[in-house]
Amino acid sequence: MNMALASDAQLADEVPVALVFNGISHAVMMATPLHLEDFALGFALTEGLVDHAQQVYGVEVLEHAMGLEVHIDIAAQCETRLKERRRQMAGRTGCGLCGADSLAQVKLQLPQAPHVFVDVFAMQRAHAGLRALQPLKLQTGATHAAAWADTQGQLQLVREDVGRHNALDKLVGAMSKAGTPTNNGFVCITSRASFEMVQKTLKAGAGALTAVSAPTRLAVEIAKAHQLALAGLVRGDSFTAYAGAERFSNTTFPLQPEMQTHGYP
Repeated sequence: MNMALASDAQLADEVPVALVFNGISHAVMMATPLHLEDFALGFALTEGLVDHAQQVYGVEVLEHAMGLEVHIDIAAQCETRLKERRRQMAGRTGCGLCGADSLAQVKLQLPQAPHVFVDVFAMQRAHAGLRALQPLKLQTGATHAAAWADTQGQLQLVREDVGRHNALDKLVGAMSKAGTPTNNGFVCITSRASFEMVQKTLKAGAGALTAVSAPTRLAVEIAKAHQLALAGLVRGDSFTAYAGAERFSNTTFPLQPEMQTHGYP
């Protein structure tokens, strides 16, 4: 057996990041300290704290001895909502619900997804190309990624983080800042498609989510209820369609019924 000795340069950074909205401390997440403005904007959008990016007036990152504070200035009309959903939480890697103080906070009010079609070869192309665009993953082996691909499977934006939820929030924030149209492509993630990932994708206004790992039962139920096309186990030349299977297709075959595993012909 061969043993390798790791250096600090091969370790992913994970620090406490406090999200403070209009002076109100809302959440403390363990996150990779990159693209924090994207993270703040994406979190505000996917958690339903604001309805659109224009309600976020500014983001400032402050360094402290114990971690980072991200101060987000949001519209006054959003403060009531913020106070109702206020959470004080110490987030753990991969944790999306730590500190939620009521069951009502678990399921958000979600829009119906736009009706988009995903070419299976474009999906294959996007996932195959994602690894090369994950410098932190290649360096440390410890991060997840979320990416936006166009209809041809070309990756337009990629964000990384030690937490899968954080990576998706960073992607949503980056897409919002870039003005990326969400009805003309799909989201790729390098993790399982938990129900929080489905909710965040719907909040972002996207119509399709494709994941390397499988979804949970609740994720599939939410995807079906809101017309989100959901694919999991996207690996090599195969994948499983869990929701909106008829929207994963190419000129060779349509995919029906739901929850069937297919290889690319």
